[in-house]
Amino acid sequence: MGRYDDNGWGEYVPVAERRRRAAKLVEKMRKKGAHVSPIEIDGRKIAATFWGNGWCQNLEAYSDYANRLPRGRTYVRNGSVIDLQIEKERVLALVSGSRMYKVEIAIKPLEDERWSKIKSECGGKIDSLVELLQGALSKGVMEIVTRKGEGLFPAPREISLSCSCPDWATMCKHVAATLYGVGARLDHDPELLFVLRGVDPAEMLEDAIRRPPTGTGSRRGRVLETADLSSMFGVDIDLTETSPAVVPTRPERPVRRARATRKTAVKKAATAGKAPQEAPWD
Repeated sequence: MGRYDDNGWGEYVPVAERRRRAAKLVEKMRKKGAHVSPIEIDGRKIAATFWGNGWCQNLEAYSDYANRLPRGRTYVRNGSVIDLQIEKERVLALVSGSRMYKVEIAIKPLEDERWSKIKSECGGKIDSLVELLQGALSKGVMEIVTRKGEGLFPAPREISLSCSCPDWATMCKHVAATLYGVGARLDHDPELLFVLRGVDPAEMLEDAIRRPPTGTGSRRGRVLETADLSSMFGVDIDLTETSPAVVPTRPERPVRRARATRKTAVKKAATAGKAPQEAPWD
């Protein structure tokens, strides 16, 4: 594995060699039955969607992280984050460097008051959770969700960082790579942000459904979208209160038409001086 200096750092390992070692370790872990989920970046852009970009921009907005983030970008781009798991209120990662380092990032759960405020402000502006997770949101909704220190993205005071490397800094390059890795993962699984902050995305959907839309757009199609979302998130969403009752229309009674026809026959028979015959339907 190479030599180590007095601070515990190993000798420089070229990126190609790190990738080879990482691939070998991933294969070994998978053979043992471990679920390994590496971060793979195609090109230089770490995130492409609203959620991924929003996460990365939130990190970069805080001066606490400004100095260490650039090296993290390099690490995540070259495939150094060989495993990243997002769980309730924490992120676990393995990052390849001169050695393999374990990273753990703890995220405080979203405060109830803050979550209620987000739901209240966004409720009447979101047509469905599909719209929410696809990032097809109005400017007003995006401002609420990404509001610095008040939206879904955590502030530095809500994040605790830990890495097994000997770097004395609170945020080493391995932690920074992991944080950017979260942004890349949210590109594909935005619902993991709700898991990370300890809130249920179905609550936002239910709140949005129960509130009238602020615009003039139609709410048609919302029930179908909700059915799809119930399957997507594994939750049952009760729309009984919001689904209007359907009142069946009464079919025209055949007997009324028959009587009217019989009266006409009687009238015609009387005019012709003949006795009316019994109608076959009587």
